[in-house]
Amino acid sequence: MENRQYKNNRSETPSAQLTLLTAEDLLKQTDDGYRYELVKGVIHRMPPSGFEHGIRTIKIGKHLDVYVEKHQLGYVCGAETGFKLSQNPDTVRAPDAAFVCQAAIDEKGIPKGFWEGAPDLAVEVISPSDTYTEVEEKVDEWLNAGCAMVWVINPRRETVEVYRSPDDIIVLRGEDILDGGDVLEGFQCSVRDLFV
Repeated sequence: MENRQYKNNRSETPSAQLTLLTAEDLLKQTDDGYRYELVKGVIHRMPPSGFEHGIRTIKIGKHLDVYVEKHQLGYVCGAETGFKLSQNPDTVRAPDAAFVCQAAIDEKGIPKGFWEGAPDLAVEVISPSDTYTEVEEKVDEWLNAGCAMVWVINPRRETVEVYRSPDDIIVLRGEDILDGGDVLEGFQCSVRDLFV
């Protein structure tokens, strides 16, 4: 008999024998108002975003989408978009926003299911329920899966951490300019604009 283990942020269903789930199992989840990610075959349930988190997420998404669409650079994805980062066991993560360049879209097409691999840019907005360890683990997963840049937006500190590798980190605040570097050439916005 197979046992499936579902994990949320508060509790875990104990299981003597753990059957790891796949990305296809995750796609079949019924919509119950929660967001789910799959981490090494185990489903993690996340509560719906809080109001402030939603504001920060849409602000950065709007800035990115307007720029990307104007310059026809690819696509910006919202928080529900899954990216399959690894398999056997499968890991599917959903950043708060993401950018995939047009060259990758031309090569792979637009899938009905999850995107295979990492986006070019992943954006994580820290929510009150996130621990710094969880955020660091996500950043490492994005980078290890081939993501060229990760932005971590911290509403409490009003900062943006820009990661190009685990050792290449820049912290921006206030009037500092967040730019897309060679991942999203020409993109710029003031960090302060993300928090007003």
